[in-house]
Amino acid sequence: MKLFFASDIHGCADSMRRALTAFEQSGAEHFILLGDVLNHGPRNPLPAGYAPTEVAEMLNQYAERITAVRGNCDSDVDQMLLDFPMMADYNLVLLPNGRRLFLTHGHLYNGDKHPRLRDGDVIVSGHTHLPVAEQRGALYLFNPGSITIPRGEHQASYGLLEDNTLKVVTFEGEVICQVELR
Repeated sequence: MKLFFASDIHGCADSMRRALTAFEQSGAEHFILLGDVLNHGPRNPLPAGYAPTEVAEMLNQYAERITAVRGNCDSDVDQMLLDFPMMADYNLVLLPNGRRLFLTHGHLYNGDKHPRLRDGDVIVSGHTHLPVAEQRGALYLFNPGSITIPRGEHQASYGLLEDNTLKVVTFEGEVICQVELR
């Protein structure tokens, strides 16, 4: 199973188009959205290409392939535009090998604050706009960064899970970081 991860779109149609192209080219079966989908948020600058209605229309074409969680900038009004649920604070995905992915945006749950998980489970979040792929103790942490407003010295990025490897990739194809799930 191959999974594609994106976070912190913040209503940018230009970034969404790039992410959907990368999703199609990746061959992933599922698109996982980690929150902050349509709204830019009061602390973020208005991104170039800000068109939340257009982002919603693009994503709705993939509704049956999307698993999503709510970010701190997402609201009930945003949900009204989307054909897939995104208002849960977290979601669990069970992989064929029995490992679980704990999907969350990162503002409520994250690598430092989370429910009890089993050794080898993965906390997958966005929110910080910083790419992470690492093992911390018995758990793994994964953050695909942001496709619209990357922070630090990082470029816009998305995530992939393939062959037990989690990796963060730029739109230019550079792997920023990765971790093998053992």
